Amino acid sequence: MNSAIRVRFAPSPTGFMHLGNVRTALINYLFARHMNGTFIIRVEDTDQQRLFDLQAQGILKDLAWLGLTFQEGPGIGGPYAPYYQSERHEIYQRQLQECIALGKAYRCFCTVEELEKKRERQIAQKLPPRYDRSCLLLTASQVAQKLTDEIPFIWRFKLGNETVTIFDLARGNISYNLANFSDFALTRQDGSCTFIFANFVDDVEMEISHVIRGEDHLSNTANQAALYQELGKKLPVFWHLPIMANSEGKKLSKRDFGFSLHDLRNAGYLPEAITNYLALLGLAFKCADGDSSAEIMSLTQLSSVFKVDHISATGQIKYDIEKLHWINQKWIQRISFNDFKERIGNFLNEKPYNEESFDALLKIIQPELITLHDIIEKTHFYFHRPKLDLARLTDEEKMVDAWLEIIMPAIKETIATPEVCIKILAERAKAASIQSKALYMVLRKKLTGHAHGLSIKELIVILGPQESYRRLSTLISE
Repeated sequence: MNSAIRVRFAPSPTGFMHLGNVRTALINYLFARHMNGTFIIRVEDTDQQRLFDLQAQGILKDLAWLGLTFQEGPGIGGPYAPYYQSERHEIYQRQLQECIALGKAYRCFCTVEELEKKRERQIAQKLPPRYDRSCLLLTASQVAQKLTDEIPFIWRFKLGNETVTIFDLARGNISYNLANFSDFALTRQDGSCTFIFANFVDDVEMEISHVIRGEDHLSNTANQAALYQELGKKLPVFWHLPIMANSEGKKLSKRDFGFSLHDLRNAGYLPEAITNYLALLGLAFKCADGDSSAEIMSLTQLSSVFKVDHISATGQIKYDIEKLHWINQKWIQRISFNDFKERIGNFLNEKPYNEESFDALLKIIQPELITLHDIIEKTHFYFHRPKLDLARLTDEEKMVDAWLEIIMPAIKETIATPEVCIKILAERAKAASIQSKALYMVLRKKLTGHAHGLSIKELIVILGPQESYRRLSTLISE
Protein backbone atom coordinates (compact mmCIF):
# COMPACT_ATOMS: atom_id res chain seq x y z
CA MET A 1 0.00 0.00 0.00
CA ASN A 2 1.21 3.48 -0.93
CA SER A 3 0.86 5.29 2.39
CA ALA A 4 1.40 8.64 0.67
CA ILE A 5 -1.87 8.35 -1.30
CA ARG A 6 -4.80 8.97 0.99
CA VAL A 7 -8.27 10.00 -0.19
CA ARG A 8 -11.56 10.37 1.65
CA PHE A 9 -15.28 10.40 1.02
CA ALA A 10 -16.97 12.64 3.58
CA PRO A 11 -20.77 12.40 3.38
CA SER A 12 -23.28 14.24 5.53
CA PRO A 13 -25.74 11.85 7.22
CA THR A 14 -28.76 13.08 5.29
CA GLY A 15 -30.32 9.63 5.06
CA PHE A 16 -29.81 8.83 1.39
CA MET A 17 -27.20 8.80 -1.33
CA HIS A 18 -27.84 10.55 -4.64
CA LEU A 19 -25.89 9.69 -7.77
CA GLY A 20 -23.53 12.63 -7.38
CA ASN A 21 -22.51 11.32 -3.94
CA VAL A 22 -22.14 7.81 -5.28
CA ARG A 23 -19.92 8.93 -8.14
CA THR A 24 -17.71 10.96 -5.80
CA ALA A 25 -17.30 7.96 -3.49
CA LEU A 26 -16.63 5.71 -6.48
CA ILE A 27 -13.92 7.93 -8.02
CA ASN A 28 -12.19 8.20 -4.64
CA TYR A 29 -12.34 4.42 -4.30
CA LEU A 30 -11.03 3.73 -7.82
CA PHE A 31 -8.28 6.34 -7.47
CA ALA A 32 -7.11 4.80 -4.19
CA ARG A 33 -7.14 1.27 -5.60
CA HIS A 34 -5.37 2.29 -8.80
CA MET A 35 -2.68 4.14 -6.84
CA ASN A 36 -2.46 1.41 -4.19
CA GLY A 37 -3.44 3.99 -1.59
CA THR A 38 -5.93 4.31 1.25
CA PHE A 39 -9.67 5.01 0.91
CA ILE A 40 -11.17 6.65 4.01
CA ILE A 41 -14.76 7.33 5.07
CA ARG A 42 -15.32 10.33 7.33
CA VAL A 43 -18.83 11.40 8.36
CA GLU A 44 -19.64 15.13 8.47
CA ASP A 45 -22.25 15.09 11.24
CA THR A 46 -21.72 18.40 13.03
CA ASP A 47 -24.57 20.22 11.27
CA GLN A 48 -27.71 19.27 13.21
CA GLN A 49 -29.95 20.49 10.36
CA ARG A 50 -28.59 17.71 8.13
CA LEU A 51 -28.52 14.95 10.73
CA PHE A 52 -31.24 12.58 9.51
CA ASP A 53 -29.31 9.30 9.49
CA LEU A 54 -27.82 8.56 12.91
CA GLN A 55 -24.13 7.64 12.48
CA ALA A 56 -24.74 7.50 8.70
CA GLN A 57 -25.79 3.85 8.93
CA GLY A 58 -27.86 4.10 5.75
CA ILE A 59 -24.96 5.56 3.77
CA LEU A 60 -22.53 2.95 5.11
CA LYS A 61 -24.95 0.19 4.07
CA ASP A 62 -25.23 1.77 0.61
CA LEU A 63 -21.44 1.81 0.25
CA ALA A 64 -21.28 -1.85 1.29
CA TRP A 65 -24.01 -2.75 -1.23
CA LEU A 66 -22.03 -0.99 -3.96
CA GLY A 67 -18.87 -2.87 -2.98
CA LEU A 68 -16.97 0.32 -2.08
CA THR A 69 -14.93 -1.03 0.81
CA PHE A 70 -12.75 1.35 2.81
CA GLN A 71 -9.60 0.87 4.87
CA GLU A 72 -10.31 3.47 7.54
CA GLY A 73 -13.58 4.78 8.87
CA PRO A 74 -16.65 4.11 11.01
CA GLY A 75 -16.95 0.58 12.27
CA ILE A 76 -13.37 -0.40 11.48
CA GLY A 77 -11.43 2.51 12.97
CA GLY A 78 -7.94 3.47 11.94
CA PRO A 79 -4.90 5.48 13.07
CA TYR A 80 -6.75 8.81 12.81
CA ALA A 81 -9.96 7.88 14.64
CA PRO A 82 -12.58 8.98 15.41
CA TYR A 83 -14.10 9.22 11.94
CA TYR A 84 -17.27 11.05 12.97
CA GLN A 85 -16.75 14.82 13.03
CA SER A 86 -19.12 15.10 16.01
CA GLU A 87 -16.54 13.17 18.03
CA ARG A 88 -13.59 15.35 16.97
CA HIS A 89 -14.53 18.57 18.80
CA GLU A 90 -11.36 18.68 20.91
CA ILE A 91 -9.20 18.33 17.80
CA TYR A 92 -10.95 21.30 16.16
CA GLN A 93 -10.62 23.37 19.34
CA ARG A 94 -6.85 22.82 19.41
CA GLN A 95 -6.53 24.02 15.82
CA LEU A 96 -8.85 26.95 16.53
CA GLN A 97 -6.64 28.02 19.44
CA GLU A 98 -3.65 27.90 17.09
CA CYS A 99 -5.45 30.22 14.68
CA ILE A 100 -6.26 32.61 17.52
CA ALA A 101 -2.70 32.53 18.86
CA LEU A 102 -1.35 33.37 15.39
CA GLY A 103 -3.73 36.31 15.13
CA LYS A 104 -5.59 34.67 12.26
CA ALA A 105 -9.02 34.52 13.92
CA TYR A 106 -11.27 37.08 15.58
CA ARG A 107 -14.68 37.13 17.25
CA CYS A 108 -17.68 38.29 15.22
CA PHE A 109 -20.75 39.42 17.18
CA CYS A 110 -22.90 40.32 14.15
CA THR A 111 -26.34 38.75 14.07
CA VAL A 112 -27.79 37.02 11.03
CA GLU A 113 -30.17 39.93 10.56
CA GLU A 114 -27.35 42.49 10.68
CA LEU A 115 -25.31 40.53 8.17
CA GLU A 116 -28.29 40.28 5.80
CA LYS A 117 -28.90 44.05 5.97
CA LYS A 118 -25.24 44.74 5.17
CA ARG A 119 -25.43 42.34 2.28
CA GLU A 120 -28.56 44.01 0.87
CA ARG A 121 -26.92 47.45 1.11
CA GLN A 122 -23.83 46.26 -0.73
CA ILE A 123 -25.93 44.74 -3.50
CA ALA A 124 -27.98 47.94 -3.76
CA GLN A 125 -24.73 49.89 -4.15
CA LYS A 126 -23.60 47.36 -6.78
CA LEU A 127 -20.76 46.21 -4.55
CA PRO A 128 -19.75 42.59 -4.15
CA PRO A 129 -21.47 41.22 -0.99
CA ARG A 130 -18.64 40.72 1.47
CA TYR A 131 -18.25 40.87 5.25
CA ASP A 132 -17.16 44.42 6.16
CA ARG A 133 -14.85 43.35 9.02
CA SER A 134 -16.67 45.60 11.47
CA CYS A 135 -15.93 43.20 14.34
CA LEU A 136 -12.23 43.10 13.45
CA LEU A 137 -12.15 46.84 14.22
CA LEU A 138 -13.54 46.43 17.74
CA THR A 139 -11.19 47.47 20.54
CA ALA A 140 -10.20 45.05 23.29
CA SER A 141 -12.50 46.85 25.75
CA GLN A 142 -15.44 46.67 23.32
CA VAL A 143 -14.90 42.94 22.89
CA ALA A 144 -14.62 42.48 26.65
CA GLN A 145 -17.89 44.35 27.18
CA LYS A 146 -19.75 42.22 24.63
CA LEU A 147 -18.43 39.09 26.31
CA THR A 148 -19.56 40.43 29.69
CA ASP A 149 -23.00 41.09 28.17
CA GLU A 150 -22.97 37.47 26.91
CA ILE A 151 -23.57 38.50 23.32
CA PRO A 152 -23.25 35.40 21.12
CA PHE A 153 -20.34 35.31 18.68
CA ILE A 154 -18.57 33.18 16.12
CA TRP A 155 -14.90 33.02 15.16
CA ARG A 156 -13.93 34.34 11.73
CA PHE A 157 -10.71 33.72 9.82
CA LYS A 158 -8.84 36.86 8.80
CA LEU A 159 -7.85 36.64 5.15
CA GLY A 160 -4.82 38.41 3.72
CA ASN A 161 -4.58 40.12 0.35
CA GLU A 162 -2.23 37.61 -1.23
CA THR A 163 -2.92 35.01 -3.89
CA VAL A 164 -3.23 31.29 -3.14
CA THR A 165 -2.80 28.62 -5.81
CA ILE A 166 -4.06 25.06 -5.82
CA PHE A 167 -3.37 22.28 -8.29
CA ASP A 168 -6.42 20.55 -9.72
CA LEU A 169 -5.98 17.30 -11.67
CA ALA A 170 -8.56 18.40 -14.25
CA ARG A 171 -7.75 22.11 -14.51
CA GLY A 172 -4.12 22.46 -13.53
CA ASN A 173 -3.14 25.46 -11.40
CA ILE A 174 -6.01 27.60 -10.13
CA SER A 175 -5.22 30.89 -8.38
CA TYR A 176 -7.42 32.86 -6.02
CA ASN A 177 -6.86 36.48 -5.04
CA LEU A 178 -7.94 36.51 -1.39
CA ALA A 179 -8.72 40.22 -1.58
CA ASN A 180 -11.86 39.17 -3.45
CA PHE A 181 -13.11 36.93 -0.64
CA SER A 182 -14.77 37.54 2.72
CA ASP A 183 -13.38 36.62 6.13
CA PHE A 184 -15.24 33.36 6.63
CA ALA A 185 -16.70 31.68 9.70
CA LEU A 186 -14.69 29.02 11.50
CA THR A 187 -17.39 28.24 14.07
CA ARG A 188 -21.14 28.47 14.61
CA GLN A 189 -22.72 30.21 17.58
CA ASP A 190 -23.19 26.85 19.33
CA GLY A 191 -19.41 26.40 19.28
CA SER A 192 -19.35 23.70 16.61
CA CYS A 193 -17.04 24.13 13.65
CA THR A 194 -18.15 25.00 10.14
CA PHE A 195 -17.81 22.67 7.17
CA ILE A 196 -14.86 24.63 5.77
CA PHE A 197 -12.82 24.60 8.97
CA ALA A 198 -13.64 21.04 10.09
CA ASN A 199 -12.78 19.65 6.66
CA PHE A 200 -9.48 21.50 6.62
CA VAL A 201 -8.53 20.25 10.09
CA ASP A 202 -9.53 16.68 9.30
CA ASP A 203 -7.73 16.62 5.98
CA VAL A 204 -4.55 17.89 7.65
CA GLU A 205 -4.81 15.54 10.64
CA MET A 206 -5.61 12.52 8.47
CA GLU A 207 -2.84 13.39 5.99
CA ILE A 208 -5.20 13.46 3.00
CA SER A 209 -3.09 13.70 -0.14
CA HIS A 210 -5.86 14.19 -2.71
CA VAL A 211 -9.22 15.89 -2.20
CA ILE A 212 -11.64 14.49 -4.81
CA ARG A 213 -15.09 16.08 -4.68
CA GLY A 214 -17.76 17.77 -6.79
CA GLU A 215 -17.21 20.94 -8.78
CA ASP A 216 -19.77 22.69 -6.56
CA HIS A 217 -17.04 22.84 -3.89
CA LEU A 218 -14.79 25.02 -6.04
CA SER A 219 -16.29 28.12 -4.41
CA ASN A 220 -15.10 27.18 -0.93
CA THR A 221 -11.73 25.80 -2.06
CA ALA A 222 -10.21 29.29 -1.91
CA ASN A 223 -11.02 29.59 1.80
CA GLN A 224 -9.64 26.15 2.57
CA ALA A 225 -6.50 26.89 0.53
CA ALA A 226 -6.08 30.08 2.56
CA LEU A 227 -6.18 28.04 5.77
CA TYR A 228 -3.44 25.77 4.46
CA GLN A 229 -1.25 28.65 3.36
CA GLU A 230 -1.78 30.96 6.35
CA LEU A 231 -1.23 28.16 8.86
CA GLY A 232 1.78 26.67 7.06
CA LYS A 233 0.23 23.34 6.08
CA LYS A 234 0.95 21.39 2.90
CA LEU A 235 -1.79 21.74 0.33
CA PRO A 236 -3.32 18.51 -1.02
CA VAL A 237 -3.90 17.93 -4.72
CA PHE A 238 -7.51 18.66 -5.70
CA TRP A 239 -9.81 17.11 -8.28
CA HIS A 240 -13.19 18.76 -8.72
CA LEU A 241 -15.54 16.39 -10.52
CA PRO A 242 -18.06 17.69 -13.08
CA ILE A 243 -21.67 18.10 -11.99
CA MET A 244 -24.13 15.44 -13.18
CA ALA A 245 -26.86 16.89 -15.40
CA ASN A 246 -30.10 15.49 -16.78
CA SER A 247 -30.92 15.14 -20.49
CA GLU A 248 -31.85 18.85 -20.62
CA GLY A 249 -28.47 19.90 -19.26
CA LYS A 250 -29.87 20.94 -15.88
CA LYS A 251 -28.38 19.77 -12.60
CA LEU A 252 -29.72 16.35 -11.66
CA SER A 253 -32.44 16.75 -9.02
CA LYS A 254 -35.01 14.78 -7.05
CA ARG A 255 -37.44 15.15 -9.96
CA ASP A 256 -35.16 13.05 -12.17
CA PHE A 257 -35.52 9.28 -11.99
CA GLY A 258 -32.42 7.70 -10.52
CA PHE A 259 -31.34 10.79 -8.60
CA SER A 260 -31.47 8.68 -5.44
CA LEU A 261 -29.52 5.45 -5.19
CA HIS A 262 -32.55 3.95 -3.45
CA ASP A 263 -34.63 4.68 -6.57
CA LEU A 264 -32.28 2.62 -8.68
CA ARG A 265 -31.94 -0.16 -6.12
CA ASN A 266 -35.72 -0.50 -5.75
CA ALA A 267 -36.10 -0.46 -9.51
CA GLY A 268 -33.82 -3.48 -9.83
CA TYR A 269 -30.52 -2.03 -10.97
CA LEU A 270 -27.46 -4.04 -9.97
CA PRO A 271 -24.73 -2.37 -7.88
CA GLU A 272 -22.16 -3.61 -10.40
CA ALA A 273 -24.04 -1.87 -13.21
CA ILE A 274 -24.41 1.40 -11.28
CA THR A 275 -20.71 1.64 -10.43
CA ASN A 276 -19.75 0.49 -13.94
CA TYR A 277 -21.93 3.18 -15.53
CA LEU A 278 -20.83 5.99 -13.21
CA ALA A 279 -17.17 5.12 -13.73
CA LEU A 280 -17.57 5.35 -17.51
CA LEU A 281 -19.38 8.67 -17.20
CA GLY A 282 -16.91 11.36 -18.17
CA LEU A 283 -13.74 9.32 -17.58
CA ALA A 284 -11.27 7.88 -20.06
CA PHE A 285 -11.82 4.14 -20.34
CA LYS A 286 -10.87 3.07 -23.82
CA CYS A 287 -12.40 -0.05 -25.37
CA ALA A 288 -10.19 -2.15 -27.64
CA ASP A 289 -11.10 -1.96 -31.35
CA GLY A 290 -14.40 -0.27 -30.63
CA ASP A 291 -15.73 -3.30 -28.76
CA SER A 292 -18.56 -1.88 -26.65
CA SER A 293 -18.82 -5.09 -24.62
CA ALA A 294 -15.40 -4.22 -23.19
CA GLU A 295 -17.14 -1.41 -21.31
CA ILE A 296 -18.65 -3.98 -18.94
CA MET A 297 -16.12 -3.99 -16.10
CA SER A 298 -16.02 -4.94 -12.45
CA LEU A 299 -14.62 -2.62 -9.80
CA THR A 300 -11.33 -4.50 -9.96
CA GLN A 301 -11.14 -4.08 -13.73
CA LEU A 302 -12.16 -0.42 -13.55
CA SER A 303 -9.48 0.38 -10.99
CA SER A 304 -6.81 -1.34 -13.07
CA VAL A 305 -7.57 0.67 -16.26
CA PHE A 306 -8.25 3.95 -14.44
CA LYS A 307 -6.50 6.73 -16.41
CA VAL A 308 -5.36 9.49 -14.07
CA ASP A 309 -3.53 11.24 -16.91
CA HIS A 310 -6.65 11.54 -19.10
CA ILE A 311 -8.92 13.63 -16.91
CA SER A 312 -11.37 15.99 -18.59
CA ALA A 313 -12.08 19.49 -17.28
CA THR A 314 -15.69 19.53 -18.52
CA GLY A 315 -18.13 21.42 -16.31
CA GLN A 316 -20.91 18.83 -16.43
CA ILE A 317 -21.68 15.32 -17.59
CA LYS A 318 -25.07 14.08 -18.75
CA TYR A 319 -26.88 11.25 -17.05
CA ASP A 320 -27.97 8.81 -19.78
CA ILE A 321 -30.59 6.38 -18.47
CA GLU A 322 -30.55 4.40 -21.73
CA LYS A 323 -26.83 3.68 -21.34
CA LEU A 324 -27.47 2.58 -17.76
CA HIS A 325 -30.23 0.27 -19.03
CA TRP A 326 -27.81 -1.33 -21.48
CA ILE A 327 -25.10 -1.81 -18.88
CA ASN A 328 -27.58 -3.20 -16.35
CA GLN A 329 -28.89 -5.75 -18.85
CA LYS A 330 -25.33 -6.82 -19.65
CA TRP A 331 -24.63 -7.33 -15.95
CA ILE A 332 -27.81 -9.36 -15.46
CA GLN A 333 -26.61 -11.57 -18.31
CA ARG A 334 -23.16 -11.85 -16.76
CA ILE A 335 -24.03 -12.97 -13.22
CA SER A 336 -24.47 -16.68 -12.51
CA PHE A 337 -27.93 -18.23 -12.54
CA ASN A 338 -27.82 -18.97 -8.82
CA ASP A 339 -26.80 -15.37 -8.12
CA PHE A 340 -29.61 -14.18 -10.38
CA LYS A 341 -32.16 -16.32 -8.52
CA GLU A 342 -31.03 -14.94 -5.19
CA ARG A 343 -31.24 -11.32 -6.32
CA ILE A 344 -34.72 -11.53 -7.85
CA GLY A 345 -35.98 -12.93 -4.54
CA ASN A 346 -36.47 -9.35 -3.36
CA PHE A 347 -38.95 -8.74 -6.19
CA LEU A 348 -40.98 -11.97 -6.14
CA ASN A 349 -43.50 -12.49 -3.37
CA GLU A 350 -44.97 -15.72 -4.74
CA LYS A 351 -43.52 -19.21 -4.61
CA PRO A 352 -43.42 -21.32 -7.78
CA TYR A 353 -45.55 -24.46 -7.79
CA ASN A 354 -42.78 -26.35 -9.54
CA GLU A 355 -39.15 -25.37 -8.90
CA GLU A 356 -37.76 -27.15 -11.95
CA SER A 357 -40.19 -25.60 -14.44
CA PHE A 358 -39.80 -22.17 -12.88
CA ASP A 359 -36.02 -22.43 -13.17
CA ALA A 360 -36.49 -23.23 -16.84
CA LEU A 361 -38.51 -20.04 -17.23
CA LEU A 362 -35.92 -17.98 -15.36
CA LYS A 363 -33.08 -19.27 -17.54
CA ILE A 364 -34.96 -18.19 -20.64
CA ILE A 365 -35.84 -14.70 -19.44
CA GLN A 366 -32.64 -13.83 -17.53
CA PRO A 367 -30.88 -12.45 -20.64
CA GLU A 368 -33.96 -10.39 -21.55
CA LEU A 369 -34.32 -8.41 -18.33
CA ILE A 370 -33.26 -4.78 -18.30
CA THR A 371 -33.78 -4.48 -14.55
CA LEU A 372 -34.51 -7.07 -11.88
CA HIS A 373 -37.89 -5.43 -11.36
CA ASP A 374 -38.88 -6.65 -14.84
CA ILE A 375 -39.06 -10.16 -13.39
CA ILE A 376 -42.49 -9.30 -11.95
CA GLU A 377 -44.01 -8.68 -15.36
CA LYS A 378 -42.08 -11.46 -17.09
CA THR A 379 -43.28 -14.13 -14.63
CA HIS A 380 -46.78 -12.80 -13.98
CA PHE A 381 -48.36 -15.34 -16.35
CA TYR A 382 -46.76 -18.20 -14.43
CA PHE A 383 -48.51 -17.29 -11.18
CA HIS A 384 -51.76 -15.86 -12.61
CA ARG A 385 -54.04 -17.35 -15.25
CA PRO A 386 -54.84 -14.78 -17.90
CA LYS A 387 -58.28 -13.24 -18.24
CA LEU A 388 -58.92 -12.38 -21.84
CA ASP A 389 -61.66 -10.17 -23.20
CA LEU A 390 -63.45 -11.57 -26.25
CA ALA A 391 -64.12 -8.05 -27.46
CA ARG A 392 -60.39 -7.46 -27.83
CA LEU A 393 -59.93 -10.40 -30.24
CA THR A 394 -60.11 -10.16 -34.00
CA ASP A 395 -62.79 -12.11 -35.82
CA GLU A 396 -60.16 -14.59 -36.94
CA GLU A 397 -58.95 -15.09 -33.36
CA LYS A 398 -62.54 -15.64 -32.17
CA MET A 399 -62.93 -18.33 -34.80
CA VAL A 400 -59.71 -20.01 -33.63
CA ASP A 401 -60.93 -19.95 -30.02
CA ALA A 402 -64.21 -21.63 -31.00
CA TRP A 403 -62.32 -24.20 -33.06
CA LEU A 404 -59.98 -25.01 -30.15
CA GLU A 405 -63.00 -25.92 -28.01
CA ILE A 406 -63.91 -28.58 -30.53
CA ILE A 407 -60.49 -30.27 -30.61
CA MET A 408 -59.74 -30.10 -26.88
CA PRO A 409 -60.00 -33.91 -26.53
CA ALA A 410 -57.07 -34.32 -28.92
CA ILE A 411 -55.10 -31.68 -27.02
CA LYS A 412 -55.83 -33.41 -23.71
CA GLU A 413 -54.50 -36.73 -25.05
CA THR A 414 -51.23 -35.30 -26.41
CA ILE A 415 -50.36 -32.27 -24.28
CA ALA A 416 -48.03 -34.30 -22.05
CA THR A 417 -45.81 -34.51 -25.14
CA PRO A 418 -45.64 -30.89 -26.35
CA GLU A 419 -43.98 -31.69 -29.69
CA VAL A 420 -46.75 -34.14 -30.62
CA CYS A 421 -49.48 -31.81 -29.39
CA ILE A 422 -48.20 -28.87 -31.42
CA LYS A 423 -47.78 -31.03 -34.51
CA ILE A 424 -51.38 -32.25 -34.30
CA LEU A 425 -52.65 -28.72 -33.74
CA ALA A 426 -50.77 -27.48 -36.79
CA GLU A 427 -52.06 -30.31 -38.99
CA ARG A 428 -55.70 -29.89 -37.95
CA ALA A 429 -55.50 -26.10 -38.24
CA LYS A 430 -54.22 -26.43 -41.79
CA ALA A 431 -57.04 -28.81 -42.63
CA ALA A 432 -59.52 -26.32 -41.20
CA SER A 433 -57.94 -23.46 -43.24
CA ILE A 434 -56.76 -21.70 -40.06
CA GLN A 435 -53.67 -19.55 -40.44
CA SER A 436 -50.78 -20.73 -38.23
CA LYS A 437 -50.08 -17.15 -37.17
CA ALA A 438 -53.61 -16.74 -35.80
CA LEU A 439 -53.44 -20.16 -34.14
CA TYR A 440 -50.25 -19.48 -32.27
CA MET A 441 -51.42 -15.97 -31.34
CA VAL A 442 -54.52 -17.36 -29.64
CA LEU A 443 -52.61 -20.21 -27.98
CA ARG A 444 -50.10 -17.79 -26.53
CA LYS A 445 -52.80 -15.38 -25.36
CA LYS A 446 -54.66 -18.18 -23.61
CA LEU A 447 -51.48 -19.44 -21.96
CA THR A 448 -49.94 -16.09 -20.97
CA GLY A 449 -52.32 -13.27 -21.81
CA HIS A 450 -49.86 -11.83 -24.32
CA ALA A 451 -49.59 -12.08 -28.08
CA HIS A 452 -45.81 -12.34 -28.10
CA GLY A 453 -43.24 -14.13 -26.00
CA LEU A 454 -42.03 -17.66 -25.48
CA SER A 455 -42.73 -20.46 -27.94
CA ILE A 456 -45.81 -22.62 -27.38
CA LYS A 457 -43.59 -25.62 -26.63
CA GLU A 458 -41.62 -23.67 -24.00
CA LEU A 459 -44.85 -22.47 -22.41
CA ILE A 460 -46.34 -25.95 -22.15
CA VAL A 461 -43.13 -27.30 -20.62
CA ILE A 462 -42.91 -24.44 -18.12
CA LEU A 463 -46.59 -24.43 -17.13
CA GLY A 464 -46.85 -28.20 -17.17
CA PRO A 465 -49.44 -30.29 -19.08
CA GLN A 466 -52.21 -29.97 -16.51
CA GLU A 467 -52.00 -26.20 -16.10
CA SER A 468 -51.53 -25.72 -19.86
CA TYR A 469 -54.63 -27.81 -20.62
CA ARG A 470 -56.64 -25.94 -18.00
CA ARG A 471 -55.76 -22.61 -19.60
CA LEU A 472 -56.33 -23.74 -23.19
CA SER A 473 -59.70 -25.28 -22.32
CA THR A 474 -60.96 -22.15 -20.54
CA LEU A 475 -63.30 -20.17 -22.75
CA ILE A 476 -62.36 -16.55 -23.36
CA SER A 477 -64.85 -14.35 -21.47
CA GLU A 478 -67.47 -12.26 -23.23
